[in-house]
Amino acid sequence: MTIREQIEANEQLILSPKAALSSETKGRVHSEEECELRSAFMKDRDRILHSEAFRRLKYKTQVFLAAGNDLYRTRLTHTLEVTGIARTIAKALRLNEDLTEAITYGHDLGHPPFGHVGESVLNRLYPGGFKHNVQSLRIVDRLEGGKGLNLTFEVRDGILKHSKGMRSMVPESHKDRSATLEGQIVRFADRISYLNHDIDDAIRSGLLSLSHIPDSILQTLGYRHSTRIHTMVSDVIFTSGEGNEIRMSPKILSETEYLKSFLYEKVYNHPVILKGAEEAKRILAELYEFFLNHPDIVYEKTNSMMHDPSLERRVLDYIASMTDRFAVKSHRKYLLNEKQGSNDLELVNHDSYKF
Repeated sequence: MTIREQIEANEQLILSPKAALSSETKGRVHSEEECELRSAFMKDRDRILHSEAFRRLKYKTQVFLAAGNDLYRTRLTHTLEVTGIARTIAKALRLNEDLTEAITYGHDLGHPPFGHVGESVLNRLYPGGFKHNVQSLRIVDRLEGGKGLNLTFEVRDGILKHSKGMRSMVPESHKDRSATLEGQIVRFADRISYLNHDIDDAIRSGLLSLSHIPDSILQTLGYRHSTRIHTMVSDVIFTSGEGNEIRMSPKILSETEYLKSFLYEKVYNHPVILKGAEEAKRILAELYEFFLNHPDIVYEKTNSMMHDPSLERRVLDYIASMTDRFAVKSHRKYLLNEKQGSNDLELVNHDSYKF
């Protein structure tokens, strides 16, 4: 018996009957030899962890530009916080932690530079629209390494269906709900993570103080960062139990949705945030137009993306892959130099792009 087979046998003994077993995966698009040491989901986790797209997350904005403060969350630290929360829930419910971890590592790979501002710009510019969860799946299916990562169905399904936007954590339609409980966990863990760390970062930035948060939210969820996370996580665990879906109790879900609405009004749409976001929008819009008018640069930079002959699709993929600082540097190189005739290709001061 190989180590992988021992792991698979242990899953059958230890995990809940509701868990997704690695030995029963629906498989990969392209068949491949099994690893002697790792289960299928462990292999997927490692492929994502070692990908270029994953490493880029450390220089992609969550809400506040990381250059403004070393303690602000980035897309990478957000991913790690989601992973910790999701694994805690999965362990408590005796679900597959390896699958849960693989999904969390991959869920935000498709986020463009400048956070949700970048996503809204690309969604407006590209005729087919842009959603980061769909782009995340595109990265692991086709773009990473020029051929994709050939992940299992369960991981790919969880990545695609983790997103929620302004909608409830519980999708109205079953077709929008992950096929595995592990994937459903990630949807909850993502929101629990960002709602709480965005409060923390907003307070650090001076846009918010604890006294601004409605009393009902604090009284129900908690007055401290750690308390609020514990309240939400424990509620998910005890409400879901051995059921067929991951859920929150009506009371905690209601206050969580209230907190989300509060943050959209007071933080995400704060005049300071919106004013700074205009600069990010301009950078991406101008880069998009420039690359469409300079296809030679795009084709040189996207040799590994030969799967789609459309120039506009290549431009979208290229810009979406950029980190914040690379987008700023590219804008400086290709546009400001053209207009100003400067040979200075140094990265501009990030403070002027703070939002």
